[in-house]
Amino acid sequence: MFAPFPVLHRQLHIMLRDKKDQGRDVTGLAERLTHLPDDYQAVADLAAAIDTAPMREDWPYVEPSDLARIRAEQAPATEDPPAPLPPGAGERARAGFLGSVAGCILGKPVEVMPTLDELRSALARLGEWPLRDYFPSGLCTDGGFRAFHPDWPETVRDNITRVAPDDDINYTLLGMMALERHGAGFTKSDLYRLWLDNIPLGCTWGPERTFLTRQGLAMGMDDWPVPHEEELAAAPARLNPGDEWCGAMIRADAYGYACPGRPGLAAELAWRDASLTHRGNGIYGAMFAAAAISAAVTAGGPLEIFTTALRYVPQRSRFFAVVNDSLELVAGARDWLEGYRAIHGRYAEYGHCRVFQESGTLINTLRFATDVGDGICKQVSQGNDTDSYGATAGSILGVYFGPGHLEERWITPFRDVLHTRLADFHELSLARTADRIAALPARVLGHGSAQS
Repeated sequence: MFAPFPVLHRQLHIMLRDKKDQGRDVTGLAERLTHLPDDYQAVADLAAAIDTAPMREDWPYVEPSDLARIRAEQAPATEDPPAPLPPGAGERARAGFLGSVAGCILGKPVEVMPTLDELRSALARLGEWPLRDYFPSGLCTDGGFRAFHPDWPETVRDNITRVAPDDDINYTLLGMMALERHGAGFTKSDLYRLWLDNIPLGCTWGPERTFLTRQGLAMGMDDWPVPHEEELAAAPARLNPGDEWCGAMIRADAYGYACPGRPGLAAELAWRDASLTHRGNGIYGAMFAAAAISAAVTAGGPLEIFTTALRYVPQRSRFFAVVNDSLELVAGARDWLEGYRAIHGRYAEYGHCRVFQESGTLINTLRFATDVGDGICKQVSQGNDTDSYGATAGSILGVYFGPGHLEERWITPFRDVLHTRLADFHELSLARTADRIAALPARVLGHGSAQS
């Protein structure tokens, strides 16, 4: 079975845009695409030409995808020093997970790439600005907002009775399952099996869907073996539109929870997961998020979380340049609205699913948040991928502030019921799942050990 030609043409258009953004010389390839016949060999040939387009001679960035070269481009002295398990690490992981769940569900109704101004205008008409709670159903029925996520009916505050299924939560739990089953030594092959056993294709997007589609077609052959690590490592480089999107970044939370105060190890585990599907800055976003969650346990302040996390991404990458600039913009802002204006004003082109602007808004959220609930509201109010970054913000906020800084009103509507779309995850209790998350630091690092 082959993909329809309109689908392949769209994928090639995205790849062409991606490669141009990544500094490739794609001269003449757009013209070839315009005149591309409906012929599978012609599609394969053009895809190969786009994938292997040479770097522009004037490209100033260095953006590797393999771990050894990434480490060579990190800040000096980024190895984790031996250290005991920080006190309260498990409870901070629990707080991070619950903050992530609340942030995800908060952002779900408006996961349609809004701006702050759009959200503010609609909420102000309802007397709900600034945002302080889950969105009211009125926003989606008579609030005049332009669009809503299809899942809005079960994620507005009038109707919440459980944690609704969401891909962000799915991925956090898959990371937890990988660590529970294999520890910090899990492999790409371990993830391959977890993914194929658990994730419905329709609950994935971008490179994740590309990966599962390829593997699912291959498994239709009775004698198809489990791919070797080398094969899995090479997969993201071939016909993979959106290879720098945020999908890998939203999969990083469990690795940060499991490695409190060990941002180097958290970043390495996130690389192992992210590089299954992503390349370049898509990987760096995941490493940054995991390192930030890890660093939040011991950081002396919110900006320190991110200066630490930035050390674990290539220092000559676009990701580093944008996020480091965002740090400076936020440090100079008088309040979170001014911080947003500065970041959005400079990086608005990086919208939904793009890791650059969203990472800047995470910094803005942490600097000005007074507690976890206030922080997830600030994050979602900044728009773009509202549920994904509501979740990531909730993780960092929960770990940073620790237990007792998320009001119960954010959790009680779920009635201790957790629904996912994972085929082999059968736990329905949010509290018991949070207990499993809280056990990750001791499981991965050991009681006072310095496992690497």
